[in-house]
Amino acid sequence: MATVKKAEKTDKRAEKAAQVDEITARLRRSSTAVLADYRGMTVGQMQDLRNRLRGDGVEMLVVKNTLARRAAEAAGYGALKAELSGPIAIVFAQDDVSAPARILSEYIRANRRMVIRSGLLEGQVIKAETVAELADLPSREILLGRLLGTMQMPLANLASVLQAPLTKLARTLDALREQKESNQPPAGAPAAA
Repeated sequence: MATVKKAEKTDKRAEKAAQVDEITARLRRSSTAVLADYRGMTVGQMQDLRNRLRGDGVEMLVVKNTLARRAAEAAGYGALKAELSGPIAIVFAQDDVSAPARILSEYIRANRRMVIRSGLLEGQVIKAETVAELADLPSREILLGRLLGTMQMPLANLASVLQAPLTKLARTLDALREQKESNQPPAGAPAAA
């Protein structure tokens, strides 16, 4: 009987260690993580939110605070430990830094169920107000499109500036040709001497 309990305890420790390793790995590879208090949410609402997040390549994980604190410490985010109290969901994103904050903010506006507590941005712990500002940023695709448009504008201007002298030369040569044609006598007419 004692060996069964000891084996169960060892299994639970191994399971918890694996969970800590998984959370640590997610924290390290994520560009953004948002911590939100999910108090008062139903299972259906949590599932709905997870589906919305998954659509944008964002994951949400609900873990025990003790395990999350250990993972934060192991990942080098000791300052995050103070935020890990009460029912906390951690939302991770790898590519689009504004996606978790934006989706959570939209969900909170619609349902009034969650409260954003804090977050991580490129390895720095940020406050809830900063997460809200991050939510107002456009998506990565929109920002890249704007950057590309900004980069293309000087090139388009340069092309038109370089093309202008050639266009001017062509117009000048065409005007000169028309002038010479109008000054030449028609064919068969005697040349004036």
